[in-house]
Amino acid sequence: MKNNNLNLAIEKYFKETSIVKTETLQNCKSSVIEAANLIAKQLKQSKKILICGNGGSAADSIHLATEFTNRFSKSINRPPLPAISLAADSAFITAHGNDFNFESIFSQQIEALANEGDILIAISTSGKSANIVKALKSANTKKMMKISLTGQNKDLNNYSDITINIPSNNTQYIQESLLTIEHLLIYLVEIINFT
Repeated sequence: MKNNNLNLAIEKYFKETSIVKTETLQNCKSSVIEAANLIAKQLKQSKKILICGNGGSAADSIHLATEFTNRFSKSINRPPLPAISLAADSAFITAHGNDFNFESIFSQQIEALANEGDILIAISTSGKSANIVKALKSANTKKMMKISLTGQNKDLNNYSDITINIPSNNTQYIQESLLTIEHLLIYLVEIINFT
């Protein structure tokens, strides 16, 4: 009986996450293409990508930066692309959080590292993280291009040039769809700039 319940739970989970991914495809395709074109254009102008997020989104930011700097598609030969995860420097994050506050862990790094025309990719499943909002505001001051990846909450739309809103309030389904979007962004940039 227990295995039957587990089978039903698996089937239900796959069905629900598939629905969110299908709705994401329908609702976000044009935003994804717009974001990929913007990233490709700025990279051609020798600009760099800074990426930030908390928790699972911090892990996503590291993953995304790695794929840009390394290579995503085995079939597309291209040089490494400049991308830095602002969530990767645990020494800075713990020092700044301890000495000042957690709210400015990303904006402080943006002040130090960003140049005009660079890109900030801000990832927040809730769309309400104070340090993400502050990062986007700092990016605006530095005249960066701003892309937000988030759930259906529209708060980050007010601070971003492009926002990709996953049509869900369920954290894990948002995260699963965002990973697909993140992979797509790299893949599309490789197609645009290197094929």
